[in-house]
Order: sequence, then structure tokens, then C-alpha cells
Amino acid sequence: GYRGHCDLHVGITNSQGLVYNYDQEGVHRAASGWEQCISIPLVQPDMWELLQQWDNLLEEFSSEEAWLPHRYEEQQHNCYTFALAFVNRVRQARGRAALSKGEFTERFLLPHTTEASRYLALQQQLQHRDLYVVPLAEQQHDSGAGNHSLLE
Repeated sequence: GYRGHCDLHVGITNSQGLVYNYDQEGVHRAASGWEQCISIPLVQPDMWELLQQWDNLLEEFSSEEAWLPHRYEEQQHNCYTFALAFVNRVRQARGRAALSKGEFTERFLLPHTTEASRYLALQQQLQHRDLYVVPLAEQQHDSGAGNHSLLE
């Protein structure tokens, strides 16, 4: 039912799918409630070294004083700040430059949210028509979304 008129909540998962997210009550670790999310891969499958450390890095990061409840500020220190700060911490540890909010949004979030928006619009149109959708034989589909690695 999302119509694109309000902010979305952002979180980062550990290797087991537990979502770490930050709000006015501090950091939460949620095993459910994220079933209708847009998932953006941060780590490529061949990054074994990073994958081995991911859970510890995320747990340590989320336990820092910066993410205590009283530090939350709706516009400047929120769930988006939490996610971007974690991504930048990992990038910098790998010798990569930090991403600005604008760069992170433009390069990594917009391609995925645009694709999801198109899909949802198509789904809504099809629900109101007498159509039957038949799956085609498997096709290689590359929309361009996700061709960048956040951490490389």
C-alpha cells in the first residue's frame, strides 16, 4: 500500500537475516516485521573475508554510544544515518571513500526503489483487469539495479 509519500524505515541484516534498525527507542534486532521490504545486497558473495566478520562488525557498531535512544533526532540522526554510517565504516575499513547521503541514495537506493515502484504499479494495474499472466521460459534479466557494490 505504499504510495511514495512518506519516509521508509531502513535497517541492515546480519548473516542470519536479523534486521538491525534504529529509532527513537534505540537499536532493535528484529527477526520479523520486514517481510515487505526492498532488499539491497551490500556484500558480494565472493567477499568471504568480510562475510566472516559481518555479524561481529554489525553487533559492535550497533552497540556504540552514538545509537543510544537519547541521541535519536528525526531529521539528522535516524535509521538512515545508522545504515549509512555502518556502510561507511565498512567501506573505510576496506580502504574505500565514505559515501554522502546523496551519493548513497542516487547510486544504490534509487535504482532499487524505482524498480520496485514500477513493479508495484504494474501489479496494481493488472489486479484491476481480467488477465492471466503466464511465466516465460527463464530469461537472464539485468535491470542495471544492483550492478554496483557498496563495499568495493
